Amino acid sequence: MEKIKKLILENKAWASSKIQLDEKYFENMAEDQNPEYLWIGCADSRVPPSEITNTDPGEMFVHRNIANLVVHTDMNLLSVLSYAVEHLKVRHIIVCGHYNCGGVKAAMSPKSLGMLNNWVRNIKDVYSVNKSEIDLIKSNVDQVNRLVELNVIDQIKNLAHTSIIQQAWKEQKQPYIHGMVYDLKTGILKNMQSLGPDYAVDEAHRYEF
Repeated sequence: MEKIKKLILENKAWASSKIQLDEKYFENMAEDQNPEYLWIGCADSRVPPSEITNTDPGEMFVHRNIANLVVHTDMNLLSVLSYAVEHLKVRHIIVCGHYNCGGVKAAMSPKSLGMLNNWVRNIKDVYSVNKSEIDLIKSNVDQVNRLVELNVIDQIKNLAHTSIIQQAWKEQKQPYIHGMVYDLKTGILKNMQSLGPDYAVDEAHRYEF
């Protein structure tokens, strides 16, 4: 309970510091949100989106899960995506992975993880498709980190394959989608690939509106 009490005290100190800078800070914040970005990131506690991008509350709409996956049957993700794109009109979507990701390491291991097997199987699919490339890499650490990069690239393509994104591209000419990787050792983001309204979705995944 002492840990929880500490969190509450820290919250009060943080709120007080904001009011000292701007007495109407929370009044203005409570009125509405108009974020520029949707962040789809890993749930890893070492990768806090607002802190590593130095953005303020209200600038970024956030969804997080294990290994930053975009799964077409994940209604939570799709609901967040729909709200962000269709109602908040975000201009940019960032899918952010990070090196030394536990979810990616789990996908590369034959060890059973119980219920988590069903989730990391999506990463296993990425691993399977790219196994010949990854097997050429000598270091286990570098193998994991390369799969982190490939996974991010695969997830932004999964976004492009949704009807939500394709309809927004047709009607709004946005959002732009960016696949990024965060380096835990340096604190630096690396942009792997970006997709926009001119991206040519393959015929099998293309919708007509």
